[in-house]
Amino acid sequence: APNLLPPLRPSRFCPSGEDAVKDLPPRRPRPEPGEARCQKSVTSRNQEEPIRACMNYVGNRSLCSATEAKVNDRSEQPKAKISVTFVDKDGDETVINVPIGMSMLEAAHENDIELEGACEGSLACSTCHVIVTDVDYYNKLEDPEDEENDMLDLAFGLTETSRLGCQVIASPELDGIRLALPAATRNFAVDGHVPKPH
Repeated sequence: APNLLPPLRPSRFCPSGEDAVKDLPPRRPRPEPGEARCQKSVTSRNQEEPIRACMNYVGNRSLCSATEAKVNDRSEQPKAKISVTFVDKDGDETVINVPIGMSMLEAAHENDIELEGACEGSLACSTCHVIVTDVDYYNKLEDPEDEENDMLDLAFGLTETSRLGCQVIASPELDGIRLALPAATRNFAVDGHVPKPH
């Protein structure tokens, strides 16, 4: 069929005009039905305008490739997790995998472990009190804030390695940590008692 398009003229996208189009690699064949397809075909509303500018081919192709790479990176990198063992008041152990960045209170709730957390992690109660059974792991935790220490003072069965589960955040160095649950909790808000400030 005769070529009905006018010859390409240099433009700001293709300064060299028709020579630049000749140097482009050949188009890829159409994909079979059902085959994954990245590059969308570009058609011109005005058939008299040449649409074979080098920007359309090279630009769209590089953009699709970058998008595919990002999607592949996300799918090939599962979120890292650490192993955490919860020991209940009867001595029964439950081992769970906790995503990096999640608090032990959230992890316990997601895995049906009886860690109350009445204030939902707002540092207004001591019901998510846990005891780190290994002092080496306890020393890897960040120092508790004053608000956490105030709540821990109200906790039942307080020990030297006690922390609030909402403030213990999963990190790679805590892989293998063991947390014991106390035999009871104190929830002054439910009991109707309002603690007086010291």
